Amino acid sequence: QVQLVESGGGLVQPGGSLRLSCAASGRILRIGTMGWYRQTPGKQRELVAAITISGSSDYADSVKDRFSISRDNAKNTVNLQMNSLKPEDTAVYYCYQIIVAGTGGTYRDYWGKGTLVTVSS
Repeated sequence: QVQLVESGGGLVQPGGSLRLSCAASGRILRIGTMGWYRQTPGKQRELVAAITISGSSDYADSVKDRFSISRDNAKNTVNLQMNSLKPEDTAVYYCYQIIVAGTGGTYRDYWGKGTLVTVSS
């Protein structure tokens, strides 16, 4: 079974930086788009950043110029470098990867369990 494991969350002061990573394991044939969502109580889950297999990326307006997404196809990994963090960035961050599993078939979304990022002094 395909599993995604996130790492890198934690507590950071405003203006600080964190780097999130998400690695997929299991029987994987192909991985398409990878990305990160975040969610806080009372708010809709928000797409933070996404990156295609060709390297094209998209960002939410609220994080553009502060966050940077990258991928390592050999390691089945997507990363999110977060700089100049603000209290409003506090959220649970969820990794997703669109994957064809080893049995073959169509792409489907796989999700990590989430990692908490808290930006506070």
